[in-house]
Amino acid sequence: MALDGLEQLPVLPVVIPLVSAPLALLMKPGRAPWAWATLVSWVTFVITLLLLETVWNNGPIEYAMGGWAAPLGITYYIDLANALVLMLVAAVAAVVFPYAYYSVEAEIDRRQTPAFYTALLICFTGLMGVTITGDAFNVFVFLEISSLSTYALVAMGARNDRRALTASFNYLVMGTIGATFFVIGLGLLYQATGTLNMLDLHAQLQGQSNKMVEAGFAFIVTGIGLKLAMVPLHLWLPNAYCYAPSAVSSFLAATATKVSIYVMLRFLFTVFGFEFAFIEVALNAFIVLGIVGMFYASFVAVFRDNVKQMLAYSSIAQIGYMLLGISFGTVDGVTAALVHVFNHALMKAALFMGVGCVMLQIGSCSFASFNGLARRMPWTTGALILSGLSLVGVPPTVGFISKWKLMEAAFQTATFIPPLLIVLLIGASSLLAAIYVGRLIYAMVLQPVPEGAPAVKEAPHLMRIAMWIMVLANIYFFFQTDITVGVATEAARQLLDTGLGFGGAY
Repeated sequence: MALDGLEQLPVLPVVIPLVSAPLALLMKPGRAPWAWATLVSWVTFVITLLLLETVWNNGPIEYAMGGWAAPLGITYYIDLANALVLMLVAAVAAVVFPYAYYSVEAEIDRRQTPAFYTALLICFTGLMGVTITGDAFNVFVFLEISSLSTYALVAMGARNDRRALTASFNYLVMGTIGATFFVIGLGLLYQATGTLNMLDLHAQLQGQSNKMVEAGFAFIVTGIGLKLAMVPLHLWLPNAYCYAPSAVSSFLAATATKVSIYVMLRFLFTVFGFEFAFIEVALNAFIVLGIVGMFYASFVAVFRDNVKQMLAYSSIAQIGYMLLGISFGTVDGVTAALVHVFNHALMKAALFMGVGCVMLQIGSCSFASFNGLARRMPWTTGALILSGLSLVGVPPTVGFISKWKLMEAAFQTATFIPPLLIVLLIGASSLLAAIYVGRLIYAMVLQPVPEGAPAVKEAPHLMRIAMWIMVLANIYFFFQTDITVGVATEAARQLLDTGLGFGGAY
């Protein structure tokens, strides 16, 4: 599709943060690299809004890098599925980057702030590149760009807790294993087809069901499963989110696993498609793994004494919901998964931002430090309560929309597990979420302030404003479901109806 004067627009969400990152490294420590990274995130967000509007009004966009057409050249494709995720990642960045200033000043050595914002921009670049590219090997390249920068970002939390170094190393090992599986799978597909363009891969794989392709599928799904922290491949996530700097936890929890969910959707339904024999096996496995993740991670979260770690296990449970939606293999199921990708990003960003405010003012994330928080930091407490209720699925928050769409999809899908049982399991896992969120609310509202605790005040205005933007978004998109559900439904239809994604055939 021609863009009428905006021909270079599709490449800008990757090029702008990529070119801006080294410039941040050259700046003096302090406010300058933060202001620069924030400006870059805002500009990128505006561009992704333009792309989403263009795709919604005019259909998918194809951009050939260097003028080399697919399948020989690297091509960027933007349809509603990745336009939605692009906009989501950029929106989270546009809110988290302003939030980061005071928490980074407190948690990161001042001399490292240029390197911190450089790494955060590189991570941002990688996530955008993974989402926008139509080349399978480029997915691997951008995944590694985001991952390598993330390992460094997590390790920067060692100033407050040396366990951040161990968490970063474990993340590095597990992430490298996942990337290795993924690239081995791509190599097998390339050997079988001679192409790495996603649409061309789909065309070449039609009718192929040999051992090489099947092994490639298994390697790719396992590698992506590790990147998205699918149970039982989730072991890197809890400590990485727990010991990373607050701004990093907020950004990663809202974006990294969501992008990996998108990659899983893209490979399942764009590259392989329903004609591939192992798709049904994978979808049946996702039903089991999704339900196990929902209960296992929620049960563990109930007993965590560190609030960041509790929220990290909660993220693993929420990934289970997304996998469950994907497992239905229907427009309604994929719609529910995409809606929850969007909604969970809002709620988890708000929650980690709230915990970051407490970390800044009190210096701890243990449950004891949250005792009596309503009388010490009422604005932060209100934000944590509302976003916690969204996590449970209480109206009028977006969490209710996610659970409703997932239950609706379950009733309309025939699987080896009865639909009513799936709905009851969704409700039961939500009750577990109510327990650990209720435990946090009880500590903040009903527990007394610890004896001898010093007086504290609210976090700086900039942090509170950013946090409340996410909180209010949790409520706004409960009433404006036409935006999220409408885009997600059409995106799911493009993925599943054509069997090709990107809105059309190669």
